Amino acid sequence: MIRARARLIRALWLSAGLVCAFPAFGQASRPVISGGAGFIATNDGGNSSFQPVIAPVAAIPLGDKFLVEARGDVREFIFETPSGHDHQFFGSLEYLQLDYIANRNLTITVGRFLTPFGIYNERITPIWIRNLQDAPIIFPIGTRTTGSSDGAMVRGVIAGNDAVQWNYAAYFSASSNVQQFVSGRAAGFRTGLFFPRQGFEAGVSYQRFLQDQHVNATGFHVAWQPPTIPIEVRSEFAHSPSGQGYWIEGTSRVPDSQASLIRRFQPVARFQQFFRDHFVPADFLPGRDTSRFDAGFNYYLPSNVRVNASYGRVFSGPNDRNVWNVAATYRILFPISGRSQ
Repeated sequence: MIRARARLIRALWLSAGLVCAFPAFGQASRPVISGGAGFIATNDGGNSSFQPVIAPVAAIPLGDKFLVEARGDVREFIFETPSGHDHQFFGSLEYLQLDYIANRNLTITVGRFLTPFGIYNERITPIWIRNLQDAPIIFPIGTRTTGSSDGAMVRGVIAGNDAVQWNYAAYFSASSNVQQFVSGRAAGFRTGLFFPRQGFEAGVSYQRFLQDQHVNATGFHVAWQPPTIPIEVRSEFAHSPSGQGYWIEGTSRVPDSQASLIRRFQPVARFQQFFRDHFVPADFLPGRDTSRFDAGFNYYLPSNVRVNASYGRVFSGPNDRNVWNVAATYRILFPISGRSQ
């Protein structure tokens, strides 16, 4: 078991190690090792657990048109049992992809990539970015729990100017049961409009799952970060044969005029609901109608360290419970050898 874990950890860091093998490529930009590490403590309905996490990221430019990207997630899940404590090891390769940047309107991707459904999966999942450590309860809709697809994707901007940009992403994923490359056969797209001056974005997502039972998933997302008001609001709605639900999350930025210690403080709150329509085996969604409210804060310390704490209340009939989360994360970001121009 120890040797297996060591091999997986080495594999997840492989893409970072490859950076040193390509010092002559990407002279316009440097290869980068990034990612984060953290420790999460949770009490869910009286059940305590702890998770040390390492999430390495690598970006390796190969000339001006090609880019290799990879991200892994390694964590130990330590939990209480009647006889004391037990633990379980989890390691995943979230993406390992080759991008061909044809122009600003088209990027072609092959390999393992994050499924472009909504905004949470691609933009918010890393532990050093998410404001609340628990993912939304509708996250499995459109992502099939792993959040990753194996296949090909195209994305870019259909048209745009300083006032509005019309973006898109379309993909096909193959079925795979290979360890660390598990994915389902599916096809889908996401498209949206972004208004830079207002800091507002709205878009829709669609997925057709083509494995076993063929089912559709649809979604709608909005994000708003006005340049003149210190707030940020994000929300998603998603529907599938299992049911439908939504989440809405808001944060506030303390004005720069405040003292340094106060500026580092960021309150956050999220409300979400899921409404069950039909029972679908292994959909990883709540078995009944569920509502949840979370509130907490982020506190940003020097040297890319952040402390996060939150309280949540789950309303689900006999499964009503409180959820407490406390986390500390460290953001890693540094370039490796290569000349910048």
